[in-house]
Amino acid sequence: MIMTADQKSGRRAELYSLLGDLPPRNRPIAASVVHTQHRDRYTLQTLELDLNGVQTVPAYFAMPDSAGLGPVPAVLFSHSHGGRYELGKNELLLGNTYLQPTPYVDELTSRGWAVLTIDAWLFGERSGVTESAFFKRTLWRGQTVWGLMVYDSLRAMDFLSSLPQVDASRIAAMGMSMGSTMSWWLAALDERLKVCVDLCCLTDFDTIVDSPDLDGHGVFYFVPSLLKHFTTAQINELIAPRPHLSLAGSHDPLTPVDGLRRVDEALRDAYAEAPDNWHLEIYDTGHAETPQMRSDALEFLAEHL
Repeated sequence: MIMTADQKSGRRAELYSLLGDLPPRNRPIAASVVHTQHRDRYTLQTLELDLNGVQTVPAYFAMPDSAGLGPVPAVLFSHSHGGRYELGKNELLLGNTYLQPTPYVDELTSRGWAVLTIDAWLFGERSGVTESAFFKRTLWRGQTVWGLMVYDSLRAMDFLSSLPQVDASRIAAMGMSMGSTMSWWLAALDERLKVCVDLCCLTDFDTIVDSPDLDGHGVFYFVPSLLKHFTTAQINELIAPRPHLSLAGSHDPLTPVDGLRRVDEALRDAYAEAPDNWHLEIYDTGHAETPQMRSDALEFLAEHL
């Protein structure tokens, strides 16, 4: 079903309300530049951002050297999980075992796009507390781990869109695994995101509940009472009709194919007025990015960003 703008606005507010007690969305953002490094084809800034008033958020912002005088398109890159709590935002610079060898910072800046990434709670410079302990702590406080992560990423979007060197009308969300889920949640909640590209974590909730691989998803992923209000497809319908590419593996236990098909069918209906803007591509792989996935992701960004 194609929703009206008012219906989508109401559903976004409902979705956001499930994330627990969060800081105000309109609190001021402060940013400081810790270090600036000129690299091959781009300039990398190491930042410290005050997004939430609780904990400083380390970030990287890369600006392509090929940028002209005008503002450039940008990508909000969300890192994955993979149990590599020490990696965090460095995934943008170093890649990961299940990503293609060329780091995404090189791929994106070489095409003239700026890119911002942050350390999510529990990762990179924010690591040190176990995920399970943090999950228990947040529940007692009326919060959720996922809500805190989403909040920081929404505020990162606020920061990115405020930069004079960035074209705020041309910002994409993308990521792998946990970063995939973050990307489609962000695009669902924030209409300013023009494009969404998610890799290997479009999970139909009902399907994964019935799967022996439910425990493959970390506890960060779970939001109390979510299934009483939303299916995966219903969250992703809030992105329509904006361009959305989802890339998945046919052997990925975290994204059962039956669930992917279920989401695809629902989103085809949601994108009935813009059918070329929704694509689900399933590849012969597991929870890993293939060369073709990388190529398709970058081509989609180039077409729509």
